[in-house]
Amino acid sequence: MNYLDTVNWMFQQLPMYQNKGKSAYKKDLSNTIRLCHHLKNPEQKFKCIHVAGTNGKGSTSHMLASVLQESGYKVGLYTSPHLKDFRERIRINGDVISKQFVIGFIKRNKAFFEANHLSFFEMTVGMAFEYFAKKDVDIAVIEVGLGGRLDSTNIVTPEMAVITNIGFDHMQFLGDTLQKIAAEKAGIIKKDRPVVIGQTQVETTPVFKAKAEATKSSIYFADQIIKNALESDLKGSYQAHNIKTVMQSVHLLNELGFKILKQQLKKGLLQVTKNTGLQGRWQILGEQPKIICDTAHNKEGLTYVMGQLSAEVFTNLHIVLGVVNDKDLDAIVTVFPKSATYYFCKPNVKRGLNVVQLQSYFNQKGLKGDGYKSVEHAFNNAKRNAKKEDLIYVGGSTFVVSEIL
Repeated sequence: MNYLDTVNWMFQQLPMYQNKGKSAYKKDLSNTIRLCHHLKNPEQKFKCIHVAGTNGKGSTSHMLASVLQESGYKVGLYTSPHLKDFRERIRINGDVISKQFVIGFIKRNKAFFEANHLSFFEMTVGMAFEYFAKKDVDIAVIEVGLGGRLDSTNIVTPEMAVITNIGFDHMQFLGDTLQKIAAEKAGIIKKDRPVVIGQTQVETTPVFKAKAEATKSSIYFADQIIKNALESDLKGSYQAHNIKTVMQSVHLLNELGFKILKQQLKKGLLQVTKNTGLQGRWQILGEQPKIICDTAHNKEGLTYVMGQLSAEVFTNLHIVLGVVNDKDLDAIVTVFPKSATYYFCKPNVKRGLNVVQLQSYFNQKGLKGDGYKSVEHAFNNAKRNAKKEDLIYVGGSTFVVSEIL
């Protein structure tokens, strides 16, 4: 198989949560443990930082990787989902994994995958761990895929754990209260390893403190310790929380024996996009009309984004919007402005919510707009209708953003 054949096989033959939803979710780590034993436990051959959270874990992971790169370290970065190419998920110093490694890994292990019914996410985690081990990275930043306690990445013993915040997302898996969701995220806290919490929340603080006490882990609430966030090239207003989380994490890394100077921290935060290839976070795609996309997809994330949108100067607002079919529409509809013109669409994945359903629901709530046959069609109509003094926002789902980048 060539690269395209290999990736298509991965997507089509194996369960993949991002496309299929709940049917792809595994309730234990036995498959991942079995896989890593088969691979001779590559996750034990490099140091890592483990990052979880409802919002901001991707940005935080990329920021940490950028800062470590500026400090001279060889840095692995594992994130999900990807926007355009599968290989975006696995990088070293910003460079994506080679096509040949992807092909070779699947070829060597395909019989094992099939015999053990591994999910897309499980085998991708194994691929990342083997790649980082073989390439002898100094440290890897590992982003949790979903939750924490039962996530496939949660077989690592990190130098430190980072939990950005807790919000209502993936409730069908993680629980219907902030406390239950926090307990799942807290599952990445390991014995005698420090943990940084990005945002102090009344409901979740006792959960994290109890877990840290049980594991004899020192716990740090970044927003209580770091008062002023440094500048970053990631310009979303919500990034201030993530920057403080990174700053506190860097302080701890220095205590653990890493050497990260203040100027390297500053430069790393200002070069995140260049160093890591991160896209889709308050990304400006054009001017006159101004076009902004963002991958925020739950109430907490969208609240920040809509708040920042309201601070922009424009005559009319055009919103290209698509979501997945397990999205809590009741939760997010109140966040969006009624004064905008909407262009409803369905992202091109199995989990995409039918555009007629989305349009009907939003129209009933007083948010007016038409439905379109694809993301591209919706986006092109928004560009056709917008005047140069207007603003176009594209979002609602990572998959919508990926189709217009």
